Amino acid sequence: MSALRSPVFLIGLAALAILGSAFAFEHWGGLAPCELCWWQRYVYMLAAALAFLGYSLERAGARSMVRWMMGVLAVVFLSGAGIAFYHVGVEQQWWRGLESCAANDLVGDVEMMLNKLLATPVARCDEVAWSLFGLSMAGYNVLLSLGLAAICGYFARPRKKASS
Repeated sequence: MSALRSPVFLIGLAALAILGSAFAFEHWGGLAPCELCWWQRYVYMLAAALAFLGYSLERAGARSMVRWMMGVLAVVFLSGAGIAFYHVGVEQQWWRGLESCAANDLVGDVEMMLNKLLATPVARCDEVAWSLFGLSMAGYNVLLSLGLAAICGYFARPRKKASS
């Protein structure tokens, strides 16, 4: 089977393309990632690794393992959608973000304050750095992650045997 006809291989390419887009926004667009952005990137890194492992299994003839891997990928993408939705909620002020997302509660001695400031990411999780049609990158990530989870779930389902 050609790699471009393999659903698990295409899922791996999609994960790499989305990850590459995030890095392009960072390096060419000047949008520094916040802590939650990194969490979302880790999901795609894991998904790409699992997808290419699944493709290796497919090439080795372990088709039932590939279906199982697609199920695992569906869960990975659902967790990514959950992280992205949480990030959207932080951006929209529906709930507070992580303490690591911003310099909160800087009280105490000067050395402690300086250490906390140096450990705080530059980008804030509660500010929308970029949006298109009213959706932030985290919002688009919710949609992409849900779509990829649905595709993986479709290919993870058991195949019906052809009747003769």
